[in-house]
Formats: sequence, structure tokens, C-alpha cells
Amino acid sequence: METFLHHLQINVRATNLGFYRDLMAFLGWRTLMDGDGFLGVGCADRASLWFTSETKDIANDYDGPGMNHLAIGAASQPAVDAACAYLAKNHIPALFDTPRQRPDFSEGPDNTYYQVMFESPDRILFEVVFTGPR
Repeated sequence: METFLHHLQINVRATNLGFYRDLMAFLGWRTLMDGDGFLGVGCADRASLWFTSETKDIANDYDGPGMNHLAIGAASQPAVDAACAYLAKNHIPALFDTPRQRPDFSEGPDNTYYQVMFESPDRILFEVVFTGPR
């Protein structure tokens, strides 16, 4: 059987939907639906993300059970650097000493794993990452 990632639903506070709308537009995802209390965005490989209004007023803990982070692939290292510039312009701090190379995550000495990590207003941990030839 062949399967693929179809969609993820991420519960967020409605007041933060603009953050996700702007971020995902910057990252090149197309808007599928933008309604009252939700936003759906899609990428080229058919996968989609759906940001919907929260159901409970509790804080997300990415180090607890559940999803740790959402990684968005970039086409190049300069694309990751462009994401870093976007974050800085919007006063969103990069986390965990990123951006940086992660040789411990790369697929061999001729490849790279270059990442930036940051947190959304809802404490959802994001990564923008380039993997590929040096």
C-alpha cells in the first residue's frame, strides 16, 4: 500500500490566525480556505495544514506527549536564511542556537542539515530546514 501525508489539524487561538496566515504565505504555501476561526493552506505535494480555533484554553507543551515540532522543508540554505530574516523582521526569536548546521542530522559528510527553529504565539514549535548536498 502507498500512503502519503494528507493533512494536519493544528488547534490555535483565533486571535493568532494572522500569524499563521502571514508565516505560511511567506513560506510559499497557498491558501485553500480562510474562514471565520480557521485557515487551510497547502503545498505542492498535496499535504495541507489546517489551523483551527482552539477547543480548550490550555497551553501547548511541545516537550510533553504529542507533536514536538512541525518541520517545513526549504529548497536551499539561502531559503532558510530568508526565513531567519523574516523571523527577525517580525520579532520572532530563533531558538536553540539556530540557525545552524547540524552534521549529526545530515545524511553523510557531503550533505547538510541546516535549520532554524522558532515558536508560534500558541507555543507550537516550528523548524525550517534545508537538507541536501553541501
